Amino acid sequence: MALTPERTAAFAAIALGHVTREYPHKPDHILTSDADLYCPRQVHPIFFGSFDWHSCVHGYWLLARIRRLYPDLAESAAIESLFAEAFTPEKVELERRYLDLPMSRGFERPYGWAWLLMLQSELILGGGGYADRLRPLADTLAARWCAHLPLMTYPVRVGTHANTAFALILADRYARVVQDIDMRKLMAQRARAWFGHDRRAPAWEPDGEDFLSPTLMEALAMQRLMPRAEFETWFTSFLPDLGHGAPASLLTPVYVSDRSDGRIAHLDGLNLSRAWAMRSIAPAVSGAVSEVLNTAAHKHLAVALDTVTGDYMGEHWLASFAALALMGTE
Repeated sequence: MALTPERTAAFAAIALGHVTREYPHKPDHILTSDADLYCPRQVHPIFFGSFDWHSCVHGYWLLARIRRLYPDLAESAAIESLFAEAFTPEKVELERRYLDLPMSRGFERPYGWAWLLMLQSELILGGGGYADRLRPLADTLAARWCAHLPLMTYPVRVGTHANTAFALILADRYARVVQDIDMRKLMAQRARAWFGHDRRAPAWEPDGEDFLSPTLMEALAMQRLMPRAEFETWFTSFLPDLGHGAPASLLTPVYVSDRSDGRIAHLDGLNLSRAWAMRSIAPAVSGAVSEVLNTAAHKHLAVALDTVTGDYMGEHWLASFAALALMGTE
């Protein structure tokens, strides 16, 4: 279950094929008058493709990650050309300016925010000056994230875009890359307040439209934000029977009945994001628990990796989750 050059090239080709595909398009946009009607490319001159704004952002993240880790890939030239055209100061300013609209406070919060920060971290590490160009947008969303965290009395635990723990994980990657110690401290403090006393997670999942595991996203967020010894103690209480293969619902790959239905197709993403979380947590625990996680991750990957292509409702986003499952975020 490795990210081979052939699979990497296929992922790059998929993302290159959809990040500039304007339609079909699902906006996260509030209309206050006829003046707010728009065409995607005019309002979002960079992230207009991939069906929706956040999927386009993490399509670019996938391409940035491939560009950095596999610079000799044949598709790298096309990625470089795309980035040079997309990441211009003028286009970034138009994307940033959208956030100034009175009704944009909740635009893509927190999922799109977190993916934009992930993209920025990859651009920083990949060089070429693109991170400097995107920085005004990244700085704006990083500031919004830090301002929003103290306002959240309760976390959002759903298995879809609003999941708080998932956003913490991605934002932590960004904070590590830019060495924002204050952001990491704030996120750790909020994570402990929200999740620190959770015990014996019932793992009532999956829901029928999940692409994230609420249980495993919470665990992975705590693993990223807590010292190892503290995390191991917490995790043992959070999933005390995991070494014995329970809860089984968490460790069993899910079945997808109709990949042409965008919401049901979310479940392919659940298999992939579970595999990512399990493979990421396994090195931080020991013994039977680590073995159970690695075995379950392998099973999830085995049923999910070949589902990335086939229907645009999954194809416009699943390769990014497959990349997470195969190579993580580091």
